[in-house]
Amino acid sequence: MELRQLQYTLQIAEERNFSRAAEKLHIAQPSLSQQLSKLEQELGVKLFQRNTSTVELTYAGASFIEHARKIMDAVEQLRQEMDDISQLRAGRVVIGSMPITGSHLLPYVLPAFKESYPDIQVTLLEDTSLNLEKLTAGGGTDLSLLSLPLIESSLDYEPIGEEMIDLAVPPHHALASTSYSPEGVSLSALKNEPFIVLKKGQGFRKLCIDLCHDAGFEPNIVFESNNIETVQSLVAAGMGVTLVPRFIARAKRSELIPVYLPLSGQPSRTLVIAFRHGRYLSKAAEAFIDTFKFILTQRNQS
Repeated sequence: MELRQLQYTLQIAEERNFSRAAEKLHIAQPSLSQQLSKLEQELGVKLFQRNTSTVELTYAGASFIEHARKIMDAVEQLRQEMDDISQLRAGRVVIGSMPITGSHLLPYVLPAFKESYPDIQVTLLEDTSLNLEKLTAGGGTDLSLLSLPLIESSLDYEPIGEEMIDLAVPPHHALASTSYSPEGVSLSALKNEPFIVLKKGQGFRKLCIDLCHDAGFEPNIVFESNNIETVQSLVAAGMGVTLVPRFIARAKRSELIPVYLPLSGQPSRTLVIAFRHGRYLSKAAEAFIDTFKFILTQRNQS
């Protein structure tokens, strides 16, 4: 069994198609099929069930892929550690990010990181917080930008900063046109308001609902969206209220802009850089964490 055969098998499993897998691997399809057949003969099992247009994992194949991912990840970690020991300047770090949070922070972090470490290649993967946790736990990313609490017990994390949470209301809302307490708006005062929230699978949705529960009520959810920009536009159009992370509230990029108000008790979420427990963190990954902390501190002070 060779490492390249593991790589080939993982690519086939990802693409579910020999032609696309061969194209991604930059090899001829007959060579790919030959290597898979050789591996299956060596193992004495079929890894894939060939159909007319796609291939599907067999039971043995699913087990093989699970172990192959771990092996390839261990090889990559070993390579990173040896690169660090040999003091090579070049390196690679795969970063996972929640799309909306990342869109407001990474444009500040990535240029600063690239300026300080021009020879380190950064690969960015965007997904929901739930999928990112699974991806990070499986070694699909070196680091992922997430917020607490984490669901995956196999993840460790490094706190990088607190982000305040604001209330967003329509411009004509009573709270927008009257003075409010310097301590902020009490969430309990919103128990009869229609709420617009993110769809399931995104960590900030759960945080919003948990905050409402802590305030003693079940939010009346009238609309859901995958995009927090859409959520804010619906609020601005008068369809309801919502909670918004402050970094995102600052970025007013739409004509439909709600009014943002502080909340009493100053609720916040903890942003973290998560990584798999026991995973070797390369110097490139540690440098990225340090850069992120520095930029986030600057953003909080601005």
